[in-house]
Amino acid sequence: MQLHDVKVHPSKSKLAREDQLAWKIAGVAADKVAVPRDVADMIINRVIDNASVAIAAINRRPVVSARDMALGHARKDGATVFGVAAGKRVSPEWAAWANGTAVRELDMHDTFLAADYSHPGDNIPPILAVAQTMGRSGRDLLRGIATGYEIHMDLVRAICLHEHKIDHIAHLCPAQAAGIGTLLGLKQEVIYQAVQQAVHVSFTTRQSRKGEISSWKAYAPAHAGKLAVEAVDRVMRGEGAPSPIYEGEDSVIAWMLDGPDAHYQVPLPEAGEAKRAILDSYTKEHSAEYQSQALIDLAFRMRERIADLKAVKSIVLHTSHHTHYVIGTGANDPQKMDPKASRETLDHSIMYIFAVALQDGRWHHVDSYAPRRAGRRDTVELWHKIETREDPAWTKRYHSRDPNELAFGARVEVTMNDGTVLTDELAVANAHPLGAAPFARADYIHKFRTLTDGIITAREANRFIEAAEELPRLPAGELHRLNVTLPAGTLVIGKPGIF
Repeated sequence: MQLHDVKVHPSKSKLAREDQLAWKIAGVAADKVAVPRDVADMIINRVIDNASVAIAAINRRPVVSARDMALGHARKDGATVFGVAAGKRVSPEWAAWANGTAVRELDMHDTFLAADYSHPGDNIPPILAVAQTMGRSGRDLLRGIATGYEIHMDLVRAICLHEHKIDHIAHLCPAQAAGIGTLLGLKQEVIYQAVQQAVHVSFTTRQSRKGEISSWKAYAPAHAGKLAVEAVDRVMRGEGAPSPIYEGEDSVIAWMLDGPDAHYQVPLPEAGEAKRAILDSYTKEHSAEYQSQALIDLAFRMRERIADLKAVKSIVLHTSHHTHYVIGTGANDPQKMDPKASRETLDHSIMYIFAVALQDGRWHHVDSYAPRRAGRRDTVELWHKIETREDPAWTKRYHSRDPNELAFGARVEVTMNDGTVLTDELAVANAHPLGAAPFARADYIHKFRTLTDGIITAREANRFIEAAEELPRLPAGELHRLNVTLPAGTLVIGKPGIF
């Protein structure tokens, strides 16, 4: 890996194209390096993972709306839509929209946390949609996805968005555009312009994840994917983009991030170096914000030591800055303590999540968020006894570049009415690569079968898993096999709109 200095430059300096971050990103995307076997295997895992959570969410309202919008843009040689028979295709940007929403709705696919947040699995829907539309092979798809993950995660390692209240799709969209560029074998110049367009149109605010969180939380990465497909389409036709998009005196760093005096160091693979970033990401075993994964496992463990939850006086979670201020009491969001809050808000409330995990000893992607479950009197009482506090030691671990020190957990302190204090801590979730039970292929398949049980047939489940495991060998024109179809008549149709 090579570190690239990124700073704001006045227009009069005429920063050379070769010195711009977008050009360097495009160079990585255009580099025709092979995909290592372990990277290919992990991509297969994440294709399975995405399908799991997409089908589990297939008839939830935001997914239904996105699917219905996509079906209004039929294209004979287009891309498939989750749940819909593979013979029915739509324009790729709308498939990216529908499938990206389905993947994101339950907040249960993969994650990478560093200087900023990310769900790099969001790269897969638009890259796959373009691959299907353009008749590409499984090998092409692997290369495109490897690039999407690499660029996305490298930006997340270096540039913090959330402290400036910018939503994290600002790193996702250029990565998706770069991945599509790799997939199609585009020249560096073309990818460069696509990346710049993608950056320019994808800077939005974090209000999508603040206060009363709405269905837009699921739509946001799908919207990025749609924008990325459109950006690549435009530049393939010869169109350009605002430049330099990162370093310009009136561009994103100068006015939306660290300002004119900003200095970032972005790591990117050197020429000829394999794109291996996906191996540093991690999926979710539980349907909740990633920073709650270890805490759910910790709650399961703690409940064995608490004989009577009604005798709990208070619970303090000592954790990182991010956890405290994003999903903890440090966010100062009253909605995070409201039993009538939306599912999207509840899965960003570690107080709610920890209370339910303590009481139930399980976590379910539907039942754990049901309005009746959230409104239980004993749950509300326990929930309101929980607070978070930032601990500098956990914040340091959260930002560590040492994979053996990097952690997203907490230390819990439970005070009972009789004065007894129980403590425990967990650094990483059980499913994390360094956890007690790291996810492997069998776990991804089990997750798929569990989440899709009763929604698709066993025959369809077996067919999809077989196709996914054959991904590196799928010939051109056969990527529609990576779609998952529901039985006829089981897809919900939503309210009519314009399309």
